[in-house]
Amino acid sequence: MCRAEGRLNDEALGRFDQAAAYIQQSFKDEFHTLRNELKNIYFPLDPDADTRQVEIGSKASEGDQSLVSKLETLLERANYERVGPEALAAAMESASLFHIRLAVDMEDYAEVLLYTRGASARSEVLTGPLGLWKKAVSFVNYDRVVLYLRFKDDIEDNKGMASYRPGAVMLKLFQNVPDADLEMLFPNTRVGMRLRDKLMIGIPALISGGIVLTTKLGATLVLLGSLIGFWLGMSSEAVTLDRNAVLALLAGAGTLGAYFWKQFSSFKNRKLRFTEALTRNLYFKLLDNNSGVLLRILDDAEESEIKESVLALYFMMASPGPIAAAALDQDIERWFDQRWGYQMDFEIADALDKLEYLGLAKCQNGIWQVLPVSA
Repeated sequence: MCRAEGRLNDEALGRFDQAAAYIQQSFKDEFHTLRNELKNIYFPLDPDADTRQVEIGSKASEGDQSLVSKLETLLERANYERVGPEALAAAMESASLFHIRLAVDMEDYAEVLLYTRGASARSEVLTGPLGLWKKAVSFVNYDRVVLYLRFKDDIEDNKGMASYRPGAVMLKLFQNVPDADLEMLFPNTRVGMRLRDKLMIGIPALISGGIVLTTKLGATLVLLGSLIGFWLGMSSEAVTLDRNAVLALLAGAGTLGAYFWKQFSSFKNRKLRFTEALTRNLYFKLLDNNSGVLLRILDDAEESEIKESVLALYFMMASPGPIAAAALDQDIERWFDQRWGYQMDFEIADALDKLEYLGLAKCQNGIWQVLPVSA
């Protein structure tokens, strides 16, 4: 994109290509070392590891703390932002956009970290049952979400997470997640029934139950009432339990049992549909798991560092002379807005610090200028 602008002459373009190659190689070497460090730290914590565990070096708990520290730094370099405990709790309390009531037991985890990138305001129109009403809702959507979970050492196997051993660390990467549905990303999410869903099942059940009692169980209820009245001494008229009476009682019991089974099945099927909707939604949002998440974040962070450095370098070289950081920041943001139709907040201070660290730029009295690539 920078080379296609044509703002550098052939000599300057050659120096730019040389500096850009130096930037790429420098970060490539740094991230290769970091990649090996993270793999070694995460190995004893990886729930998907298929190789033998050996007790060498630091304990798993020490490795976990080291992993958290390096992971947080890495996510910041990849331009992720952490979702704090209060924001996470607010998301847990907000209504889902998928007409699903979700619940998460946070007591299963010893530590939870949630990072997001690419937040944008969006709106959708939700429709009610049978399309009777529509409601426009606004929400924040995240392009990328990274979830870090460390299970407690005494987590119970009967919670549906037996595949994750106690103390293990799980990493998940998702895409296009509304802030109101962050709770669906957790492995112990439970699908519940909202009050409206319970009413939609309960009211028809009560009406049909009344119809069953008055039409199909009338004779059985009369017979049963007579028997109870005679046994309790409330009636002196004896009731003969002949073959027809017994069949009537059995038929009534069968009808009542079938009715309750139908209502139970209706409840379970509705809840199953909600679970299927949740599973289908997660299928298209999940990008990677565990060690794969580390590799993706490493790649994202490396590319982000290179892009920021190259952009700052190019616009300093395209400037008529030394330039202040604020003016350079405006040039880059204006270029993205006018040339590519995208508004962004460029982190100029971070980009200039990287160029200074690499020996490609220096600052004097608040003015920055490019330095040649050292041999």
